[in-house]
Amino acid sequence: MEELLTLIKYAFLGLVQGFTEPIPISSSGHLVIIQELLNMDLEGLTFEIFVNFASLFAVLIIYRRDLIRLIKNGIAYLTTREASSKSDFMFIIYLIVGTIPAGVLGVLFGDVIEEQLSKVSTVGVTLIITGIALWIIRNLRGRKADQDLSFKDAAIVGLGQAIALIPGISRSGGTIVAAMGRGMKQDTALRFSFMLYIPVSLGTGILSISDLINSPDLASLWMPYLIGFVISLIASYFSLKWLINVMANGRLGIFSIYCVIVGALVLIFLT
Repeated sequence: MEELLTLIKYAFLGLVQGFTEPIPISSSGHLVIIQELLNMDLEGLTFEIFVNFASLFAVLIIYRRDLIRLIKNGIAYLTTREASSKSDFMFIIYLIVGTIPAGVLGVLFGDVIEEQLSKVSTVGVTLIITGIALWIIRNLRGRKADQDLSFKDAAIVGLGQAIALIPGISRSGGTIVAAMGRGMKQDTALRFSFMLYIPVSLGTGILSISDLINSPDLASLWMPYLIGFVISLIASYFSLKWLINVMANGRLGIFSIYCVIVGALVLIFLT
């Protein structure tokens, strides 16, 4: 019975993380809340790394055509300097620039953030901040397409992703807010946001391989972790598809309202 309850708990955590990772309501913040509600303490980041990899696979599946095009045209521009491939090559460069802030802050302050800011009271406040930011940009309609981006755009969106290292500040929310605030079209903002997620997620996973291998939880919890991974992958896929549809219909405000309500409830009942 205890093993069944453990499976259910990790399956539920995988569902929560997978569903909330793509949409702008903070997956890390929701994991903190769920652990508080279930009185469940996940020591270290092993499980979070597992389910984040699942979300990464979902992003790779959905944006596979864009990735293949970027790689092909990036290589073509490097080898032939074809003018038609330059915008895709520069898009790759901007992704590299946008990755730097989160990478630097993660290395310098990752432990501090995990130890000091992964508290339910912090999540309550930061969810409200996320909701307010989303409300401010909900009706923006930018004009910048992929070929119109600049180094400044990439750096500012990268800062939005870096700030989202704090639980409760949504990664997709932070990058979409920054991108739309810089005047990007919604589809460009969304594509840049999730392309930016790929190197950060890959980097986090690669740097954590030794922690995963040496984790004392892995031997006893491999089945719950695997179930959480599969459920997270499926949930992330459909959640991202939903977000694409929501943005196409200009309904970002629903996420803003949700974040403010949940943040307020957390502060009232869980702190």
